[in-house]
Amino acid sequence: MSDSRDIGEAETGEEGSFLFDAELTPHRSLPPRGFLLLMAGICAISFCAGLAFFLAGAWPVIGFLGADVLVIYLAFKASYRQGRLTERLQLTPDDLTVTRTWPGGKSRSWQFQTTWLQVLLDDPPQHDSPLVLRSHGRSLAVGSFLTKHERAELADALRRALNEARLPG
Repeated sequence: MSDSRDIGEAETGEEGSFLFDAELTPHRSLPPRGFLLLMAGICAISFCAGLAFFLAGAWPVIGFLGADVLVIYLAFKASYRQGRLTERLQLTPDDLTVTRTWPGGKSRSWQFQTTWLQVLLDDPPQHDSPLVLRSHGRSLAVGSFLTKHERAELADALRRALNEARLPG
């Protein structure tokens, strides 16, 4: 999640007042500068090992060391790409809109009426417990990339906001 302070805070958007507005993003613990330093270290180690193998006459090993560096680089790039996934939850007195935007830019939205919406999460949440929004036979899991504590915090904040939305007035 981009910022834990987002959970439960009411915000005013351009289109009106939201009772709840949260943008969820996966956490990446290694910043870009750390990634560059890590890759530089891996390259240095692979170069030194490759040089040692080359001097020992086992020059084909250099290709495998280069392949290792490439695989590590590609794995990190794929992880950073998945880190650009976002889920936006916006609650008005009438409905909850969930907009999921994938790393490629494609997005999809779901709407649920607040009157019938259920927020489901195991109590206590397990590591793989999904946070599910359910209404009228439709369900949607949100925040699958959050920790179990973040999912529980989000579920509590969303339930409080839903209760506020359901109050007559």
